[in-house]
Amino acid sequence: MFYRILRGTLRFLLAILNGNAHYENRTKLPTDTSYILVAPHRTWIDPVYLAIAASPKPFTFMAKKELFQNPILSWIIRHANAFPVDRANPGPSAIKTPVKILKNGNLSLMIFPTGTRHSDEIKGGAATIAKLSGVPIIPAVYQGPITLAGILKRQKVTIRFGDPINIDPKIKLSKENLKMIDEQMQQAFDQLDIEIDPSFKYDRTK
Repeated sequence: MFYRILRGTLRFLLAILNGNAHYENRTKLPTDTSYILVAPHRTWIDPVYLAIAASPKPFTFMAKKELFQNPILSWIIRHANAFPVDRANPGPSAIKTPVKILKNGNLSLMIFPTGTRHSDEIKGGAATIAKLSGVPIIPAVYQGPITLAGILKRQKVTIRFGDPINIDPKIKLSKENLKMIDEQMQQAFDQLDIEIDPSFKYDRTK
């Protein structure tokens, strides 16, 4: 309930502050199963826009464990469906927790495979979680302002979803297979960017 209220509030605020958001290919989103929504992390606001674009499905998120040390912030992010992860030493729970959540079927999972805004290296976590949970991976991209000033200037925001990437349940989680799936995700990101704007280039230095 808290998640839905928070998402609705943020949707309302962004409509007032920006009002220029466009959500494309929403028909690609599964309606009968949970899924893993993956996207390159380009700005502090893209998780919010992705969650709004993919509504009404609620999502769970990974958050660094340090955020849970503050009791007030911990209460907020836990009720927003986040769970803690030790980025320095992820451990088995970084995989087991989202797999358990996805198998439950109430929530989908949002992951930024590159980890940070300044990296283009995809890690294998999404592929592993998808394989163990049996849910599809849905690629998406955000194109739009990367600063609050850009949002307030009502610069165009576009979220576009791609075709599902289904992981063969019989596939082995070898380095080669994980790399193959990671390459599929990157190719999907590149294709979606081209479909929105063939001249798009993301500046990771900002």
